[in-house]
Amino acid sequence: MPAQPELPLRPMTLGELLDAAMALMRARALPLLVAGAGLGLLEQALLVPLRAAAFVSAPYYGPARGHFGQWWLVTALGFGTETVILTLLGALAAAAAGPALLGRRVRHRELWARTRPLSTVSVALLLGVLAGAALFAGFVPWLILYGLGGLTSAVLVIDRAGNPFSALARSARLTARSGLRGFWTLLCAYLTWFVIRFALGSGWVWILTRLSGGEPAWLTWLTPAAWVLANAVAYSALACVAAVLLLETRIRTEGLDIAVGRARSRGEDDYATLVYAR
Repeated sequence: MPAQPELPLRPMTLGELLDAAMALMRARALPLLVAGAGLGLLEQALLVPLRAAAFVSAPYYGPARGHFGQWWLVTALGFGTETVILTLLGALAAAAAGPALLGRRVRHRELWARTRPLSTVSVALLLGVLAGAALFAGFVPWLILYGLGGLTSAVLVIDRAGNPFSALARSARLTARSGLRGFWTLLCAYLTWFVIRFALGSGWVWILTRLSGGEPAWLTWLTPAAWVLANAVAYSALACVAAVLLLETRIRTEGLDIAVGRARSRGEDDYATLVYAR
């Protein structure tokens, strides 16, 4: 008999879905936050010198007067790297979400083997390039891309999609169901965590600068460190939202819960029901 599932095997309200995503994040905090911090550190190492060259000042990273074009270019690159990280962490969260739904015990270190690294990295780079271009063309195209493509890595890992392009297409179909429910859920979660991480990344740095009476030298390294920590939490949370949303959408629109129950009643492998039957 499977252990008690960590995720509800039924349709959920938006609030329940977000709570379930946070429960998944708490259960897998160690691998998610470590991976998120490592990827966030690489992101900051890339962006810090580019921001300095574009005269982008910490801690808010807003545009400097007369340098809006350079700021917009660096911002587009930042959204591209962010999308890469969200996709990679999404695969890790998805590797944990399937067992959590079925009540299976999987150790942290066993999750990495379930992430389909080659396909995940390929789709992460593809989405990163598309996201950077979409943001550079305007913020709305990026929102559309994130809302429709946010489930791509979860589709690769849970549904076992054959390639990055079919995974992206299925992500768009799933998020468009039930009146774009998945689309709006992803955007709602993203905007919520954007506010939270902005406060975490810049709020206490602003307080320290006020207390010190200026902009001390340590601000140049403290701000990126603050954003690494803030982004590690936010990226991990958003990855868990995407993973849980995929499963919940399949339960709501494809009868995944019924398929799991039928497999169990027949003594079959319930994990096989997670693979999407094309």
